[in-house]
Amino acid sequence: MLAVFDRAVAKSPEGLRAPAAEGGEGGGRLVSHFAAAREGAVVVSLGSAGTIAYTSEKQNPLLPRLFAVVDNIFCLFQGHVENITSLKQQYGLGKTANEVIIVIEAYKTLRDRGPFPASQVVRDLSGKFAFILFDSSSNSTFIAADADGSVPFFWGADSEGHLVLCDDVDIVKKGCGKSFAPFPKGCFFTTSGGLQSFEHPLNELKAMPRVDSQGQVCGATYKVDDQAKKETKMPRVDSAANWSSEY
Repeated sequence: MLAVFDRAVAKSPEGLRAPAAEGGEGGGRLVSHFAAAREGAVVVSLGSAGTIAYTSEKQNPLLPRLFAVVDNIFCLFQGHVENITSLKQQYGLGKTANEVIIVIEAYKTLRDRGPFPASQVVRDLSGKFAFILFDSSSNSTFIAADADGSVPFFWGADSEGHLVLCDDVDIVKKGCGKSFAPFPKGCFFTTSGGLQSFEHPLNELKAMPRVDSQGQVCGATYKVDDQAKKETKMPRVDSAANWSSEY
């Protein structure tokens, strides 16, 4: 799976862009390369927000790739959720609902009605997963990976500031040069809230520079800062509350 987002929709966090690093070929060219190199590739334009693409080629049968669009919400999901039955009941979904539909419904519940934090929603997903969600109605992203990093998932920043996400590290390197890193385990990213830990939601994350085998600085990894706590506030919850602008 591949996603390339404009900086207005998904601004790359501080540290992901390597200092003085070559920016690679750029995220825009990646989509064409991805489509040409992978049999049966599907490319979905998100307008000025960016592009997402996926294929079933060479996928792990235990960690399948899924795609769905519901109410102008686009979602790519890779992996498997173990507690899928209880989540269907929680969100009032039918027996045929799969993981990608559950993620979309969880997001819609948070956006429209949820009085609980996004970190709790991701933490409720028990299993091996990574997903990329885009809500075209609010130009918002919701991206996450499980706590163990069970699914290969990488991100990077190209020379034009596009955020690139893919399960193939070579694709991200091609587009972003040295400005890439594994997507942080146990974390989620949103347009308005940036990168956060769902395992330790009260702590800040700090960028840790990476150095490759040639001694060059690459895109940063991120770890929980045990010394830095976030300022907490009790959000006002009502029927008009919009989660996408709060997190």
